[in-house]
Amino acid sequence: MKTAHAPGAWMVDDDTCVFTVWAPFAQEVTVNLLRPHGGNVTLLRDSRGYHSATIAGVPAGTRYFYSLDGGTGLPDPASRYQPEGVHGPSEVCSRDFAWTDDAWRGIPQRDYVLYELHVGTFTAEGTFDAIIPRLQQLRDLGITAIELMPVSQFPGERNWGYDGSYPYAVQNSYGGPKALKRLINACHKAGICAVLDVVYNHFGPEGNYTGQYGPYFTDKYHTPWGKAMNFDGPGSDEVRWYFIQNALYWLVEFHFDALRLDALHAILDTSAKPFLAELVDSVQEERARTGRHLHLIGESDLNDPRLLRRREQGGIALDAQWDDDFHHALHALLTGERTGYYADFGNIGHLAEAFKHGFVYSGQYSTYRQRSHGDSSRDIPTERFVVFSQNHDQVGNRFRGDRLSTMVSFESLKLAAACVILSPYLPLLFMGEEYAETAPFPYFVSHSDPDLIQAVRTGRAAEFKSFLWEGDPPDPQSRDTFLSAKLGWQKQSDVRQTVLWHFYRELIFLRSTIAGLKTPTRNHEWIQAFGEKFVLFVAHSHNEGNAALVLNFLEHDSAINVPLKVGRWHTRLDSADSRWLGGGSRLPETMESTGSMEIVLGPRSAILLLERLEP
Repeated sequence: MKTAHAPGAWMVDDDTCVFTVWAPFAQEVTVNLLRPHGGNVTLLRDSRGYHSATIAGVPAGTRYFYSLDGGTGLPDPASRYQPEGVHGPSEVCSRDFAWTDDAWRGIPQRDYVLYELHVGTFTAEGTFDAIIPRLQQLRDLGITAIELMPVSQFPGERNWGYDGSYPYAVQNSYGGPKALKRLINACHKAGICAVLDVVYNHFGPEGNYTGQYGPYFTDKYHTPWGKAMNFDGPGSDEVRWYFIQNALYWLVEFHFDALRLDALHAILDTSAKPFLAELVDSVQEERARTGRHLHLIGESDLNDPRLLRRREQGGIALDAQWDDDFHHALHALLTGERTGYYADFGNIGHLAEAFKHGFVYSGQYSTYRQRSHGDSSRDIPTERFVVFSQNHDQVGNRFRGDRLSTMVSFESLKLAAACVILSPYLPLLFMGEEYAETAPFPYFVSHSDPDLIQAVRTGRAAEFKSFLWEGDPPDPQSRDTFLSAKLGWQKQSDVRQTVLWHFYRELIFLRSTIAGLKTPTRNHEWIQAFGEKFVLFVAHSHNEGNAALVLNFLEHDSAINVPLKVGRWHTRLDSADSRWLGGGSRLPETMESTGSMEIVLGPRSAILLLERLEP
């Protein structure tokens, strides 16, 4: 259902604003203008329940409520800014901004090296502006895209962002919409893409007034976090339009390069053309119109390749998807954990399958789920999976939010980095992992309703039962829990942290410059797991020279015959090298292979071998 303007308050000049709200439950909607002058204006209703009016004398900064059929004032469900929080008035925002990125078109998705961060804990200030001085350091590391956890307005000043109640409003405590634009403009100036995590599967429980306007929600389905969105029932055309316009709002007005779509398994929709397909079509139209590299990256725990398959193959045609199986296979090998969903993982064959095909579970029986799980992803190109050793979920949904740096050895941290960054997939780093940050990332909120606070505490404790963790988790409502998650940038003077940062930079450099790693394809890979030795061999063939990655997950040296192509090979990187504070490399600088060659790997080490071609 298209209207002249997207939902919300849109300024058409310095002093005139168009107000549009979908409120089919109301016969009359009045906009109550609070400042700079008072005044009430009744909007004109159409047959589909849209109410709108163009009003002069409304400059940027004007705050307002909507009144439905004479009732108490409510914030705008498509508010652009909530300066007084989720219960306060909405504010009219100017779209004017002095962008300097006119020549920016983004980068191809295959060149993404992602860095996920939480705005509130990335810096001491916890604002958009405070991130800008850190961008050059990220660029020096080799990061090509930063991914912001959700920034839509949530209750209070601390939250992961998945409790947002206003999908269009930029969080006030982070600095608001202009500060976000300054950050994105600075990203593009530094040659870094900006990716935003958005939540289209539910609204947060506090400050959520949207259901009073219209049938945004449905009782037909349920999510673990609140009422399911109405994407396939009566009124769903307008609900879809609301979210599609939201996606375009971030991509067009804020110049984001990509969106990460949260928990797609919780978007339930049985229509012939699902909401997600309609969303993809709209973004592809914008991509074609502007020539910009725009991407949609999904998150789903279904292991369903239809999300990634092209439309002509019966798919949704998302550009990429997070691959939890890769993380679980890697984490189980590194830590030995076997509770919760790690019960389905733990041998080197699982990681080999993740390297080969993306999904480990492609129809096999899952002990954790007690049913068969997933479908084959063998036909999906490698650049359409995002992999990681840590992210906000896999750290934050642990009992105490503990990072990998506090669970495994330094050698294991280097091994994990090599697995992710030198994989054939798109690598994602979680803020601080590049220097072994030890601050936890627990779940935190700042709700105002005591019953809701207790419900969050109870719900979090229940989520941990399958992992058999003991004790009491950090209190999500406590400010101390939030403060504990702040990154300790000052600690990077530690020698090991400095070396690890340089190790990450070297891995990213190798990934971006070695042909076989830069443009991997499944047709040119050879992956072999040596199960009894817990070693994984990954070879990439390329006409510019072959490359081989060998990964040892044992806590001691491992001698193994690897199937290297006949010819001369060069040890390009060995994580056991003393340069990387290892115990010393066991490999010569160059070696001759007759088709198979024995090499010795240090404990928990990764080596990269390159074929030396004759000039």
